[in-house]
Amino acid sequence: MSEPLRLHHYETPPAELLDVPPTALRDLLGGPSLLEFPGRRQQPVFLSVLLHGNETTGFLALQRLLRRYRDRPLPRSLLLFIGNVDAAAFDVRRLEGQVDFNRVWPKTELPDCPETRLMAALVERLRRRELFASIDVHNNTGRNPYYGCINRLDGRYMALASLFSRTMVYFTRPRGVQSLAMADLCPAVTLECGKPGLEAGVAYVEQYIEDVLHLSELPELPPRDQVDLFETVARVRIPPHQDFGFDGSGQGLDLLEDLDRLNFQVLPKGTALGRFSGESMPVVVDDPDGADAEAYFQLRDGELVTRRPMMPSMLTLDGTVIRQDCLCYIMLPVAAERIADARRSKVSPDPV
Repeated sequence: MSEPLRLHHYETPPAELLDVPPTALRDLLGGPSLLEFPGRRQQPVFLSVLLHGNETTGFLALQRLLRRYRDRPLPRSLLLFIGNVDAAAFDVRRLEGQVDFNRVWPKTELPDCPETRLMAALVERLRRRELFASIDVHNNTGRNPYYGCINRLDGRYMALASLFSRTMVYFTRPRGVQSLAMADLCPAVTLECGKPGLEAGVAYVEQYIEDVLHLSELPELPPRDQVDLFETVARVRIPPHQDFGFDGSGQGLDLLEDLDRLNFQVLPKGTALGRFSGESMPVVVDDPDGADAEAYFQLRDGELVTRRPMMPSMLTLDGTVIRQDCLCYIMLPVAAERIADARRSKVSPDPV
């Protein structure tokens, strides 16, 4: 019988952590774990990695940083949460039957389960620590630039993201993600670091984490004229009953074999995403205003095409990720007036 899911807490992290591969973390730690690393400044940064077991850049970057500081204190204390070690053992996003570890944080719309209770307990523990900032590190499987995601249009949150990339995305859905929960406690950002396992991404994230740890205080504004801000307005999914692929076989929805090249591109009305010979719409759209897929797409001459100009992110050629998460997100540029208002904003986290 497997051990019930619980949060493991290490005030003194095991020395082996600095050298083991992500696949060995389950055996080393025993499960999802919070680890403490003291630093010269006591107010800690909270860092979460491996919420998806095959998104390894954050953990590898942190390992390299800790090895460099093996014999000296970090510039600032660090609280590290290592998430789905069971999935990491098999180098997959999540195991069959598992819930998504980045959909079960407080404010989730998912029903109560061991994972939602674990994250709720973790956030309550963190609430008492007066965090400096929160960083959640992810990878994606398609071609995307490095970008930071925020959940509040607040100057400090934007500044934290802009230290990583001038490209940032504002979103409030899906619910239950780490950064949305942590935004109630401190400035929070999600880092999207390209494909996993790439040396450039690991080095880039390592430097970003170190830069944040060196800050004495967070800037209240992002650098002027160095922000490209987009807002996620909808999520596109392929329903479970719909067959799809990229092989040109003509079975079900035949997506473009280089579909991910469209990420962060403004797609004109009428842009084809693939071929489809059926009569009913092969995708569904989650839109907070209740708009359906026909508001965004149409079937025309055997193709699935855009009905309006849009910019997608997270398009991927990985069928498993599409099934477990989505086909893509749809974004629109944030108006300059809203960016100016956000620069001036100093919205406080919710009362604790």
